[in-house]
Amino acid sequence: MIKCRTIFQGKGIGKALVSHIPISFFGGVDPNTGVVVERGHPLFGKSIKGKVLIFPTGKGSTVGSYILLQLSKNGKAPAAIVCKEAEAIVAVGAIMGEIPMVDNPDAFDFTSGQQIIVDGFNDAIIID
Repeated sequence: MIKCRTIFQGKGIGKALVSHIPISFFGGVDPNTGVVVERGHPLFGKSIKGKVLIFPTGKGSTVGSYILLQLSKNGKAPAAIVCKEAEAIVAVGAIMGEIPMVDNPDAFDFTSGQQIIVDGFNDAIIID
């Protein structure tokens, strides 16, 4: 179990989708499909839908918060978000979209494809 800080309570379970560079949701993720569309991004072409999206921090415009909300409304949101350091854009988007989110994990050594449980009720990340 990895201890962390909860940004938005909830429990999300899914396969990890890991990026070692920040993500911009505005212009970087298609809110209608949940696919990363930022050219040159390591997750380009991959869907975040139902995944535990793990990345160091967000970047870009405050509109990114609304993209997360739209992803949630469209059923294309990640199951949960894990950041090394939450910043306002992603935190507000997770709250508005009711996406479980944690940050500041004791360890940040995740691999895409791992089964992850984000427990935002108990400040914990579990690699299943």
